[in-house]
Amino acid sequence: KIMIKKVFKVTGMKCIHCEAHVEEAVNALPGVNGAKADREACSLTVEVDEVCVSDNQIQEAVNALGRYELEIL
Repeated sequence: KIMIKKVFKVTGMKCIHCEAHVEEAVNALPGVNGAKADREACSLTVEVDEVCVSDNQIQEAVNALGRYELEIL
């Protein structure tokens, strides 16, 4: 498997619990090797296997939480 790192902009994270919710949702997706949210940078760094998971699936997982918005740049 070839894993690549992607960085997304995520708005709406206010605290460490917000970061944990976003990370948990994205880490549950097949093909994600690790997700790290940073509320201060409004970012989400994800290590993914692009064959298994798309940017849109990551966006849907985050946006489905309701409080946060992930933008695909």
